[in-house]
Amino acid sequence: MLVFIDESGDPGFKLNKGSSPTFVVCLVAFQSREGAASARKVIENAAKTLDVKPEFKFSGSRPCIRDAFFESVAPLDFCVRAIVVQKDRIYSPTLRTEKEKFYSFFVKSMLRFDNGLLKDARVMLDGSGDRSFRNELSGYLRRHTEKGAIKKFVFADSRSDNLVQLADMCTGAIARSYRKDRADAERWRKMIAGKIEDVWDFK
Repeated sequence: MLVFIDESGDPGFKLNKGSSPTFVVCLVAFQSREGAASARKVIENAAKTLDVKPEFKFSGSRPCIRDAFFESVAPLDFCVRAIVVQKDRIYSPTLRTEKEKFYSFFVKSMLRFDNGLLKDARVMLDGSGDRSFRNELSGYLRRHTEKGAIKKFVFADSRSDNLVQLADMCTGAIARSYRKDRADAERWRKMIAGKIEDVWDFK
């Protein structure tokens, strides 16, 4: 199994000074390497057709690009799971003040409460952050996930891995659905509705 993880929003709590009110972590999972390889080819072709450079990124894409992207991946065999955090519901001093622990806690929560999805999974995460944090994160996640669920953690630059880009696009679609100030809030989430296994609204 191959799993790709990305997030939308930030771990900050200065909600009146630009921090995002919502934080979303999302995983995209493929049961086979063959399925992942097919997806890579489809997304690569879509990037060429749509002249997208250097990568697909939900936050920087025009609506027509988002539409075309999700239409191109619709036939692919993958599933999506996500956890959505409304920050005004978080009272833990640690989570509110320590950004790395905030991020680690919610990635762990999504992987741990996976409803039996993860088995011997190779998990790819966005490679941002220094090496020390990445090492601490992978160790923390190993300690807090079920035995046999995770085989390996790998960190990658989204520009060089278009399946991390797929995770970004799916995360963005779910995050946008919580923007009630946008007329198109549900538009792209509906396009991946058949892929979504669970969206956990954290409380």
